[in-house]
Amino acid sequence: MNFGGDEVVYDYEDSEIIIVPVPYDETSTWMRGADKGPDAILEASPNLEFYDVETASEAHLAGIHTLEPILEKDTPEKLVNAVHDKTLYLLTENKFPVIIGGNHTVSIGAIKAFSEYFDNLSVLQLDAHTDLRQEYEGSKFNHACAMARAREFAPIVQVGIRSMSVYEVPYADKDRIFYSHELYYNKNLYIKAIDKLTENVYITIDLDVFDPSIMPSTGTPEPGGPAYIELIHFLRDVIRNKNVVGFDVVELCPNQTNKSPDFIAAKIIYQLLSYRYTK
Repeated sequence: MNFGGDEVVYDYEDSEIIIVPVPYDETSTWMRGADKGPDAILEASPNLEFYDVETASEAHLAGIHTLEPILEKDTPEKLVNAVHDKTLYLLTENKFPVIIGGNHTVSIGAIKAFSEYFDNLSVLQLDAHTDLRQEYEGSKFNHACAMARAREFAPIVQVGIRSMSVYEVPYADKDRIFYSHELYYNKNLYIKAIDKLTENVYITIDLDVFDPSIMPSTGTPEPGGPAYIELIHFLRDVIRNKNVVGFDVVELCPNQTNKSPDFIAAKIIYQLLSYRYTK
């Protein structure tokens, strides 16, 4: 199964954009099903229009190729290493990796690879949760620890946050967290968030950053999230002002009776590619 279906079919050699599905759900802590997320996104993606109205572009002309999924499920450490190795290889091949999860654990290996390949890298996290637990349920690689591990590789900027445990508070950098309730009243904070980023930026998007009214299909939904168009245009501005070198979209927990979130996740991916390839 490839991103875009029969309308978007490119060989690996002819493609700059490489989709990496990682159907991993072993460290999820509430609702299960994120391992079904990549297939749901790929199944929804043929219903996209591949001419983007906003940018008047066809990003797929840069070539989009979908790899076979990474299926490592033995331990979270092995999963992180598998994603790291695949991502680093793609970077050495001058590809633009897009990782689709799976839960947020999958991002750790990708971020490590990008930090090794790019100088002056920072990570932009869009998420309802800080994910700064040092360890959770016996693992340092739990999805609730994703940004604690990411911060070991590169500085992070967190946007859309509205939930954390008291144990995470000492690890939270108040100058680099942009809370959802503050963004609601002060849109200029989005500009401040961009100013905190370095030249090269990796974006990790946990879909629970969006309000559950439009994105109910996540393992840990949290009310009070920013609107779709608000976050998408923030990402547009990030791409216009920084060198976005790759991104991931994680934590889709598909619901068989509501396919809309699956399509929204696919749309987010293609919209970011449209911004990136018409910069």
